[in-house]
Amino acid sequence: MKKNRAIVTLLVTVLVLGCLSYTAVFGIGAEKTGAARNIRQGLDLAGGVSITYQVVGEEDPSESDMNDTIYKLQRRVEAYSTEAQVYQEGSDRINIEIPGVSDANAVLEELGKPGSLYFMASDGAEVLTGEDVADAQAGTQQDKMGNNQYVVQLTLTEEGATKFAVATALAAPNHDVIFIMYDGMIVSMPSVNEEITDGVAVITGMGSFEEAERLASTIRIGGLKLELEELRSNVVGAQLGSEAIRTSLVAGAVGMGLVVLFMLIVYLVPGFAASLALGIYVGLIVVLLNAFEITLTLPGIAGIILSIGMAVDANVIIFARIREELATGKTVQSSMKIGFQKALSAIIDGNVTTLIAALVLGVKGSGSVRGFAQTLALGIIVSMFTALFVTRLILNALFALGLKDVKFYGVGKERKTWNFLSKKAVFFAVSLLVIAGGFVCMGVNQSSTGDALNYSLEFKGGTSTNITFNEDMTIEELDSTVVPVIEAITGDGNVQAQKVSGSNEVIIKTRTLSVEERETLNAKMAENFGVDTEKITAETISSTISSEMRNDAVIAVVIATGCMLLYIWFRFKDIRFAASAVTALVHDVLVVLAFYAVARVSVGSTFIACMLTIVGYSINATIVIFDRIRENLNGTKKREGLPDIVNTSITQTLSRSIFTSLTTFFMVGALYIMGVTSIREFALPLMVGILCGTYSSICLAGAFWYVMRTKLVGKQEQNQKSGNGKKQKVSGK
Repeated sequence: MKKNRAIVTLLVTVLVLGCLSYTAVFGIGAEKTGAARNIRQGLDLAGGVSITYQVVGEEDPSESDMNDTIYKLQRRVEAYSTEAQVYQEGSDRINIEIPGVSDANAVLEELGKPGSLYFMASDGAEVLTGEDVADAQAGTQQDKMGNNQYVVQLTLTEEGATKFAVATALAAPNHDVIFIMYDGMIVSMPSVNEEITDGVAVITGMGSFEEAERLASTIRIGGLKLELEELRSNVVGAQLGSEAIRTSLVAGAVGMGLVVLFMLIVYLVPGFAASLALGIYVGLIVVLLNAFEITLTLPGIAGIILSIGMAVDANVIIFARIREELATGKTVQSSMKIGFQKALSAIIDGNVTTLIAALVLGVKGSGSVRGFAQTLALGIIVSMFTALFVTRLILNALFALGLKDVKFYGVGKERKTWNFLSKKAVFFAVSLLVIAGGFVCMGVNQSSTGDALNYSLEFKGGTSTNITFNEDMTIEELDSTVVPVIEAITGDGNVQAQKVSGSNEVIIKTRTLSVEERETLNAKMAENFGVDTEKITAETISSTISSEMRNDAVIAVVIATGCMLLYIWFRFKDIRFAASAVTALVHDVLVVLAFYAVARVSVGSTFIACMLTIVGYSINATIVIFDRIRENLNGTKKREGLPDIVNTSITQTLSRSIFTSLTTFFMVGALYIMGVTSIREFALPLMVGILCGTYSSICLAGAFWYVMRTKLVGKQEQNQKSGNGKKQKVSGK
């Protein structure tokens, strides 16, 4: 790169960084609303609309009907936000909370009244009802001319398929219309072109994907087991409050500052280039979160933290490779070129593996799992771009401007290879003891409290108490004065407070309260805050994370793990690499689960995000070591014995493993030190997961592979082993 071009490159870099920062803070256009302020936020960060529905026509609806209705409503409202919550209130009410909106009437008008849906033939005969529809999804398909068209695909139940076959057989000869009716109104009137006998039908003629999605959503919600009517609607405030958001932002800035300082001290000029690229990365993330209208919550923040760690990780891998090349006597320019080339496979494999998991979770997961997956996927793509292109461009520009001396880049030092494999029995024993201890602790918890883990409101449900105070209290005042009183009554720190906008009413959610505890709470509110006890109402509420949502999350994780295993197998041409990586991943999850059991950290929606973060972090760290083992197996190291190759590979990547953990730890540690209680309960298990992921990558992953490699020996390897590694020859007579 010539000097003039280098100057232009750096000027453009600074300009881009400045524009992204300005757009994030102040925005562009007439309104000039900064992208950071305009990002859609979840209920925990910004509040939203709360709508309560009452079951119509049934005094005591069954549990199965209520669960079915809640699950289908959950899928319906995810069109507004992946972080929307649906849960049962009392015996015959369903509450919906949708973040990021403030007009309840607009939501009600668009959502419609969940009620009866039925299909009617042109002669007025009812064909089937919403309960006969198993699913309805919007999509695209090609018409006879090869053009894409928007459609709704219906999947009918077995009974519905039989009914539909009869109806379409009658309607097909004359291309008669079948009316789709919702609450007495026609929502669609497709004509029948042929008899449909397999229970799968496609409705065409949609003007846009949004129109197709609206019709599909209407059909899905119309298939509810119960008919509902609106009972009340409120605008509710954030669960965490402005102070929690402010401290989180400050903590994030401090964490980023520590990461930049670390990169500058350890990596000098390359660290400066990486810091500029990281600034561009953060600016891009803020702008893209706003552009794609991704809802940001605590789980979403976890995805961003992980992606920042991976962005730094890619740079650390590259810079370590550059220093290794410099240690062999190569020039700075040559070392930079080779360093980027050699680091490419590890970066791509690590990021693509995590991206596969994010995509599967985004498609198969629901609620906070989907929100986490969206932010993680976005972060991975942007971090790969900044690490592989932006950092390289800046580094080449700095070199062209005269920073060519080796002292500005650092030279890798030859490290004594540590015999990690000799300690594998100790490592295995320690891990087994920790995991076993976790299960023992869960058993003790189960026998003493009835729950293996400290499940929060999101998992167990509890009591929702509406209190009308004599004054309008801020969420910070509630957290400092009211919440401690309630915590003293419940003996539990899992208390959520939400303000109802435009009133002095506050919704307090706690674990399930007994009659005596409710009476005590009422008395304390009257005694300490002068509340009229007649204005206090309480209802039992179900969990916001339904069993179906938990099942969706488990299925999504299993599928994601399987896809990661297949990718690693494909890339490394050895299933033992894949099996070892997954084993290390499972180890990390079980250790963190043991920590949850021992420390009694609240298990809520952030628990799922925490576990998913650890899965992504663990697999990425392991891939880097396996990439070096693969390289050494195929390169000059292949003359060494297998234990030497494994130990050498781990030693060569040791600085990367430690430094990446440190930079990610800076981010999460700042959140833990400076955040409020809910933030700290979120950050603490993540810190444990980072430490555990580092330990398993260094001490266990290579050992797992070595054991599988030596115990599960293929035919070719057996032949090589029997010949003591020498080439076999066959001679004629």
